[in-house]
Amino acid sequence: MSEPLPARLERALRSIVNARTGADVWSGEQVRDVATTTDGKVQLTLLLDARDDATLVRDVRQAVERLDGVTAVRVVPRDPAEAKPVSAGPKAPGQGKALPVMSEPAAPRGAPAPTPVAYPELGRIIAVSSGKGGVGKSTVTTNLAVALARQGYRVGLLDADIYGPNVPRMMGVNAPPPVQQEKIQPLEAHGVKVMSLGFMIDRDQPAIWRGPIVMKIITQFLRDVAWGQLDFLLVDMPPGTGDAQLSLVQNTQVAGAVIVTTPQQVAVGDALRGVKMFERVAVPVLGIVENMAWFENPETGKPIAVFGSGGGQSLADECGVPLLGHVPLNPRVAQAGDDGTPIIVADPQSNAARALAAVATKVAERMAAVAAR
Repeated sequence: MSEPLPARLERALRSIVNARTGADVWSGEQVRDVATTTDGKVQLTLLLDARDDATLVRDVRQAVERLDGVTAVRVVPRDPAEAKPVSAGPKAPGQGKALPVMSEPAAPRGAPAPTPVAYPELGRIIAVSSGKGGVGKSTVTTNLAVALARQGYRVGLLDADIYGPNVPRMMGVNAPPPVQQEKIQPLEAHGVKVMSLGFMIDRDQPAIWRGPIVMKIITQFLRDVAWGQLDFLLVDMPPGTGDAQLSLVQNTQVAGAVIVTTPQQVAVGDALRGVKMFERVAVPVLGIVENMAWFENPETGKPIAVFGSGGGQSLADECGVPLLGHVPLNPRVAQAGDDGTPIIVADPQSNAARALAAVATKVAERMAAVAAR
């Protein structure tokens, strides 16, 4: 008679050792809420301390996936501070509670902010940010990265939008990154080196992580990825002014920020807060990109201001930074992103592609001017 799946799960998890603690994840009670189904689906919670190597998530998932009879695996990382202690040993698979969603604010830890570390091999680190979602920030970031690469620069693209990692789809590359000599190897697409959390988690897995885990992931992507020598590392930030932005500027020296907005006053107001956040942490704002500036009537060619007009320029004027460019609204841009071929590659002669290429040139020029100060 074959060994039951719960017993094989325990043995597989005992083979994964946490380098920080020296204990395996099962004996060390890092694994909680293990649940299995009759058709071979497995779900478990992995308590991941901010000091732990984030690749433990991948190692646990792969160890379970290798088991005969397992058809699907979901590993949900969770901050140990949010978990209740267990009174006895680890629970047997199938006896844990349903996975909760973290909703209560985490208690302050009182730890000092980390000292920024210089990564000279990464070149100039540029954060691309927006005050709100839906303004095309990731579209702008991917196209800027490809445009800079086409201009002869060595470019890396770090997807730090851990709550909505869209870069893999937009760049047309998505596979578990290999590890060689304890370094994560970035994937490559359109002449750009790419790293994203999306390469390491399931497409439908929600990221319900608090600040310490966010900081750990971003730090590891900066430190433990074999980027090689770059001229620019573009970082696609999540919308807003939260943990990811603070983690990036606290852990490394960000050379500049690009703020993406649409002409709408609602978007402009949110983008203004993003500008002020970067100014407050002494990161130069290179300029504003007004995306979806207008829609070109396909019959007449006449621009139609779908989202209003002038918002990007008014924001640039208020903040005393340049308006790097207007990018028109074009259905081909969205389609190209869905197809994994940025518009810079898919239709380089389109007005949107030309506008994005011009923005990339201005970003490089602005970066050179800031560095010369």
